[in-house]
Amino acid sequence: MTSTRGRVAALLGALAVVAGTALATPAGALASSGAGALSGAGDRPGSGITGRAPCPDAPEFTCGTLTVPLDHGGTTPGTLDLAVAVSGNTAAPRGDLLFLTGGPGQPGVPAIRQIAGKLEPVLKDYRLVMFDQRGTGGHALQCPGLQEDMGSSDLAQPRKQSIADCAAALGPNARFYSTADTVADIDALRRALGDRRLTLDGVSYGTIVAVRYALAHPAHVARLVLDSVAPPQGFDPLDLAALPATARILRAACRATGCTTDPAADLAATVRRYGNGAQILSALTGYEFIDPDYGVVPEILHESAAGRPAKLQEFFELVHREVDAAPAEDLSQGLHAATVCADARFPWGSTDTPVEVRAAALELTRQRLTAEQTWPYDPATATGLGSLLVCLDWPRERVPPAPPAQSKLPDVPVLLLGGDRDLGTPYELLYEQAKLAHNQQIVIVPGAAHSVQNRAANPAGRQAVYDFLLK
Repeated sequence: MTSTRGRVAALLGALAVVAGTALATPAGALASSGAGALSGAGDRPGSGITGRAPCPDAPEFTCGTLTVPLDHGGTTPGTLDLAVAVSGNTAAPRGDLLFLTGGPGQPGVPAIRQIAGKLEPVLKDYRLVMFDQRGTGGHALQCPGLQEDMGSSDLAQPRKQSIADCAAALGPNARFYSTADTVADIDALRRALGDRRLTLDGVSYGTIVAVRYALAHPAHVARLVLDSVAPPQGFDPLDLAALPATARILRAACRATGCTTDPAADLAATVRRYGNGAQILSALTGYEFIDPDYGVVPEILHESAAGRPAKLQEFFELVHREVDAAPAEDLSQGLHAATVCADARFPWGSTDTPVEVRAAALELTRQRLTAEQTWPYDPATATGLGSLLVCLDWPRERVPPAPPAQSKLPDVPVLLLGGDRDLGTPYELLYEQAKLAHNQQIVIVPGAAHSVQNRAANPAGRQAVYDFLLK
């Protein structure tokens, strides 16, 4: 489930998160007031939000802790403490707006001040809620080798030893960090907040969580904002939407900047020459957060196609240094691996497939992929991406069922928001998801890359969110 690839960086670059920061809403938010109130239903696990106090580094918000079962099925004992942050409008007439960050692996609480700034025009009508999904933030799953190899990327290629060390460190409890577990956590959060329904605003992996929650609990959703949309079954581990979309995106950016080469043809020539398609896709997906016009990319690819790869290597190093490097508290690669391997369906099936048969199934898939499916890359690019490789050797485990591919969303208003320069979750995925909504609005923002609400210079996407939420 190629998680949010550099799209994992999607919010990362946007949020400038300080590791360990605990934010939330004003002390005045402690009063209970109907749909937006913090529940005072006692301090037993899962019954309410405990330890409520002004956030240490953002006292205009209130922080607290939601305690949830490690295993919502009740078989394995243990609990997890999830940090929660809320803004101060406890009497918000439209109730609570839960903003879901990306990854999987990003925390929510450290971002509440920035997200509140982006959503300020609607916060008289909604109370903003954010939380650290299980295995993120202050309780991030720690896999140092994998973190070093991948940082905030889900396409970077990790070392086999890093994968083995991570799987050993997490052990059998890794199976309790799937999207299904996070969905159950959100419903516990809803109950703790005293809400009948939530409005959900998800970005990147957050769109998967939002849709999965809506499918599991349709009566408890008021409306959905889906920004940089990924399919609810999880990201395609072969990335067969992003591969051909690269040509469209690079050529559009080239026209906008007046470049005189064909970056898609040069990319194809570079991949043929060097066999480095996975590394290029990872770097381009990260670079969109630096420059959605991909301004230096056409020249770099043109030189590389001609046999001069020095600038391309410098480009790889730039993206790794400026975008991908990140600690687990900002984006946990341990959580990322656990979630992706539990959620995704791979060429070999699920992670319940015996490890020893997976490589052969992957090789057979590579042989069957066509140039039409993968150009301007090659089939080896599709089968050589980081998240897929992590799960290729991940220990066998039972996995939760995925929702059927054509599951219709509940009949609530849905805004689908994308950028035409988004390589992480190209808008082709958005249009596929829109088919499953009854009451949808689609907004594609010109010149915007991944994470439109947080990063786009063009304000049209944010305005569309305000208009949608206040409609």
